[in-house]
Amino acid sequence: MPVDAAAVHDQVVRAARAQGVAEVETIFASARQALTRFANNAIHQNVAEISWHLSVRARIEGRTARASTNRLDPDSIRGVVEQAIALTRLTEPDDESLPLAEPAEYRPVDRWHEATARIGPQERARAVAEAIHAVESAGKTAAGIYSTDDTGYTLLNSRGVQAHYRETMARFSITAMAGGSSGWAKASACDRRDVNPLELALTASRKAAQSAAPRELPPGRYTVILEPAAVLDLAGQMFGDFSATAIRDGRSFLNDRIGKRIFGPNITIHDDVWHSLQTGAPFDGEGVPRQRLTLVEGGVVRDIAYCRQAAAAAGVAPTGHGFPLPNEYGEAPSNIVIAGGEQTVEQMVASTERGILVTRLWYIREVDPYEKIFTGMTRDGTFLVEGGKVTAGVRNFRFNQGLMEMLSNVEALSPAVRASGEETFDMVAPAMQVRDFNFTEVTRF
Repeated sequence: MPVDAAAVHDQVVRAARAQGVAEVETIFASARQALTRFANNAIHQNVAEISWHLSVRARIEGRTARASTNRLDPDSIRGVVEQAIALTRLTEPDDESLPLAEPAEYRPVDRWHEATARIGPQERARAVAEAIHAVESAGKTAAGIYSTDDTGYTLLNSRGVQAHYRETMARFSITAMAGGSSGWAKASACDRRDVNPLELALTASRKAAQSAAPRELPPGRYTVILEPAAVLDLAGQMFGDFSATAIRDGRSFLNDRIGKRIFGPNITIHDDVWHSLQTGAPFDGEGVPRQRLTLVEGGVVRDIAYCRQAAAAAGVAPTGHGFPLPNEYGEAPSNIVIAGGEQTVEQMVASTERGILVTRLWYIREVDPYEKIFTGMTRDGTFLVEGGKVTAGVRNFRFNQGLMEMLSNVEALSPAVRASGEETFDMVAPAMQVRDFNFTEVTRF
């Protein structure tokens, strides 16, 4: 059922004023989500949900708090406003608290596609059936998901901010399994026509076939070729540190490193919500317009993200990367674009005398937050490269690897693509050929 977010906000403002509160912020989110799940070469679940979420924040004399509900009748709206105000009055005042954001103009982005919003279960089922057939006909077993979302997000406040965003998203993920081997592929796009389930199924099936009867190699330092999903899985762990609040709190590995070269000269990274392969709203959690940031240029740390409060404390302009208040994290870049190069993965393989090709990573945990060292494991397609060719699958490795070292040892980059990882976090990233990647042991699964 369609909901008029502006009308809901008017009710929020009236309810707040009745309580003597002038500053109030409304976030209204709506979603139409559907998912087809399959395993053992058969569809076993189809679900669809329509939902909405109302979140109200009050600000009273330096205090702020938030309350939420998914009920939109007048009594529930009035109740959530009263709860937000009551919570606000119980909090301690913050000397750095700012008034609500002022109105601004937002550079538009167009990421809503009718083809994605209107797809039904029959069409998803046909695509899944075709993917399953491709895997099953090769003697393997398929499992995965095909999901489609149509989401809306509106932020309004009593000072006149009116920020609206709507987006569609399609995701297809598939794992092909065959005895002691597996292969995986995943893609996402705002326009479902940019996602090819059959092509992804064939990729997963090929990886499962190529990694059959995997060899066990000794741990050690190898030249690795990380496909874009693996680059996302590991490099994506560091971007919460590109935050003024994290740096001020002493929990960022960038403390004392801004303006210094910490990666190789071939590493340049932007935060760019307007990139053609990116997604997300052109404003942040307070309604501040997002700015394009050059996080790393030629290996040198340049820009960091500032929410309004951190920017005021530093005497700079906010960059539009703040989270909805109140929160303890402040801000972070969320539209990561790692600049690519011109080599294909095939060319990287051809130039590698002996190395490891990695499809993706999992169970990643931080070992040293300041040196940015992580441990984790390879999975779903790990291969030995010899004499410029993929010659065998190999048993999966555990790694122990510092990101600063890894991104200083990049010898080649592919063109950047939209990469999808284990969860829903995506970014634009290339494949990377990296020397001296540190594998510490062979895993037993």
